[in-house]
Amino acid sequence: MRSKKIILGVTGSIAAYKSADIIRRLQDEKIQAVVIMTKEAEAFITPLTLEALSGNKVYKEMFGGREYSDIEHISLADQADLILIAPATANIIAKIAAGICDDLLTATVCAVKAKVLIAPAMNENMYLNKITQENIRKLKALGYKFVEPKKGRLACGKVGVGCLADVETIIKEVKKVL
Repeated sequence: MRSKKIILGVTGSIAAYKSADIIRRLQDEKIQAVVIMTKEAEAFITPLTLEALSGNKVYKEMFGGREYSDIEHISLADQADLILIAPATANIIAKIAAGICDDLLTATVCAVKAKVLIAPAMNENMYLNKITQENIRKLKALGYKFVEPKKGRLACGKVGVGCLADVETIIKEVKKVL
């Protein structure tokens, strides 16, 4: 039996540093992680860190590094047992809900047949924004799964809902979906 492979989408949130711990916990569960980072995520964590931890190439650009003939968003989508986006910003949630495929992560999500699990992380005002909540409802109605954010101290210093769920909670949901 082959080991499970997930695509870990990392977006531009202060919580991006937790993706390193997510990779380690997935490995503990014998789940292989292949990372797709958005350009904005690189402001918070380096591709080298995630590549060293995962043992796999980190994918970043839609048309970067044509080292082989595979079309990356299609080949990545085909090999994924699950896409986990953690942390997921309001921006990535909105783009997926609108069907916008302007980066490697959104194009891969559009092409995947496997389940998609989204773990939001953002400021409480952004999370509770009516448009963000409508986008989440729309995606849930379409079969996307969510790991709800928790209440805690936000990057702005205030306490509110929008903190990335605990890594253990995310891993538990990954196992449930797989």
